[in-house]
Amino acid sequence: MFKKGVKISFIFLGFFILSTILQVLFVGFFNHTWSPLMVIRNNEALGVNEQYSGQQRYVPIDSISPHLILAVMCAEDQKFPEHNGFDFDAIEKAQEHNKTHDNKIGASTISQQTAKNVFMWNGRNWVRKGFETYFTFLMETLWSKRRVMEAYLNIIEMGDGIFGAEAAARYYYDKSANDLTEHEAASIAAILPNPKKWSPTEPDRKMARKIRNILKFMVKYKHLLDDLGIVRETAKNKKAKHPAR
Repeated sequence: MFKKGVKISFIFLGFFILSTILQVLFVGFFNHTWSPLMVIRNNEALGVNEQYSGQQRYVPIDSISPHLILAVMCAEDQKFPEHNGFDFDAIEKAQEHNKTHDNKIGASTISQQTAKNVFMWNGRNWVRKGFETYFTFLMETLWSKRRVMEAYLNIIEMGDGIFGAEAAARYYYDKSANDLTEHEAASIAAILPNPKKWSPTEPDRKMARKIRNILKFMVKYKHLLDDLGIVRETAKNKKAKHPAR
């Protein structure tokens, strides 16, 4: 009986591992245009906000301004190109901070946030965190860093009913994500910790200071784009600087 139970457990474990690997591979090759959070936000709005309309438009990473790619790394994860999905120094610092402070801070990398938004449900329990760690490991193993960043910038919540860079750029600035300026990119990146509360176009004093800090980091950490193989200038900017003769 015990041997049979062990055998069934191994079969179940093998099926789980295989199915999740196939799931991550599938999303790695095909654009993901929805997330569990989108479904949750839509359900929350039912009967409460009749005007709610979730907005998301998937675009490839080459159609997103390098300014925004750099801004989110500077704001959220300055070690993104080099780590394996986890920033252990940041985790240790967050644990030490949270022991003695009421304002708890997190240490999730862009990879972890992507895993959470694409594959997971909301919550703060250890079971969900364990699955997040597992999917982060699979993503970092099976995807390129560019793909992780592309998925992140297309699925992350950037406002009330606003998901992804393209939807955010069009909603806040009436332009495509590829045409965002440095300041606009920094402003969007600044609201990511709490996008339903903050607005990039109407920053308070605290947000304005955060935007300025991100802009300073963007000057200091321009090499992060090179590490990802991202061309620093958009095609539009290049054309403006080097017009055809």
